[in-house]
Amino acid sequence: MIDGKWKNLLLATAMFNLGFVIWFSFAPFTGGIAEEFGLSVAELGIVSSAAVIAVPLGRIVIGPLTDRFGAPVTAGCTMVLVGTFAIISAYARSYEVFTASRVVASLAGITFVIGIQHVAEWFEEENLGLAEGIFAGVGNAGAGLGAYFTLPRIFGEDYAGPLFSTNWRAAFFYTGVLAIVLGIVYYAFGEAAKSDEKRQATRESTSPGRWLYITTRYGAVVLAVAYVMTFGLELAMNGWLGTYYREAFGQGDIVVAATLAATFSIAAGLLRPIGGYVSDVVARRELEILPWFGDRYREQWTLATLVLVVCSTCGMTAAGLVGDLRLAVLATFLVGASCGLASAAIFAQVPALFPNDSGAVAGIVGGVGSSGGSVYPLLFAAPVLPNLHVGYAVVAATMIPILALCAWVFQPHVAERATTDGWIVDEPAAGGGRVVSSDD
Repeated sequence: MIDGKWKNLLLATAMFNLGFVIWFSFAPFTGGIAEEFGLSVAELGIVSSAAVIAVPLGRIVIGPLTDRFGAPVTAGCTMVLVGTFAIISAYARSYEVFTASRVVASLAGITFVIGIQHVAEWFEEENLGLAEGIFAGVGNAGAGLGAYFTLPRIFGEDYAGPLFSTNWRAAFFYTGVLAIVLGIVYYAFGEAAKSDEKRQATRESTSPGRWLYITTRYGAVVLAVAYVMTFGLELAMNGWLGTYYREAFGQGDIVVAATLAATFSIAAGLLRPIGGYVSDVVARRELEILPWFGDRYREQWTLATLVLVVCSTCGMTAAGLVGDLRLAVLATFLVGASCGLASAAIFAQVPALFPNDSGAVAGIVGGVGSSGGSVYPLLFAAPVLPNLHVGYAVVAATMIPILALCAWVFQPHVAERATTDGWIVDEPAAGGGRVVSSDD
């Protein structure tokens, strides 16, 4: 018999993995989709952005709902909804129906918040980084091993199945069916928390006033904006790289372009458990990585990984301008690795800082962070840029203010108050009562 925490970790990971497959299942097939609906490269950038447009708000909403009702309920409902609209998109005959159905299917991306909350309800603080890293790392690999690597091989350009003659329609249909099945399984076999006491404590912490207070603390805000430059970038790259390799390097073969793009997602997935584990280790052993930040060990590791993200993103532009495909693939791998390490470091801090509000904080961090997935593709494909390589350096420049904010909050005298001090709201409101504004 599988131990309860490992069974629920397995369910959460399977859900998130399939969720990512569905979320980015359109990316390897952008060529065929563009041909059918008559889309330009700039319009493909908009489609890529639209694929994540519903996720930020969805994550913000699903976080407190998962705290309130438990992961099995929200996971089951989400996967059935996502699967249904993935199937609808497979039958779409107009661009409008296709885009609308894919926007709803993109809510597969909110499974991340559900899983983060569920794992936090089962694992102790000393192992949270590793557990969340395993969940998110294997789940993120769904974009690389599933969406980019597996789907194009199962549903290749010469695909002719029993229901569809178009490969991307078949891919959307069958992944949708799997989502519905997994949603039912999750609801039937998942358990919300390791104990009734833990479930009750989490449920009782949910109220509009409490949510507003928690999500405006320094700790929640800084982790949310930091997540823009890690997971937001990861989302953008997952949806864009297939187009990038095809248009910038002439890799017209769907399998080749998807395989090259998969190096990013695989790196992000493989390094994420390591990033969470290192966060646990530096906290337990009190390792000084950036001694200027005193005894804030998890914060030191997080800031170091964020610097890696900025440097490696600039490296993407440099590699692209050189024009060497192999160098570009290596740079892509390094960006993926940096995003994986940094995202894990951030989400090792979320449940550690907010143990009874992990769903609400994961929702705001994941929701705000996901916005990068909508904004960055527009920068990558901006028509004012001289080529498709320069966009990465532009994105890196937008990350500098975020680094500065993180450095300020991670200072010991600020970080020690990160869960009590914040902006907009001065004090928590019990039971959803009145919230005191800093302007009162």
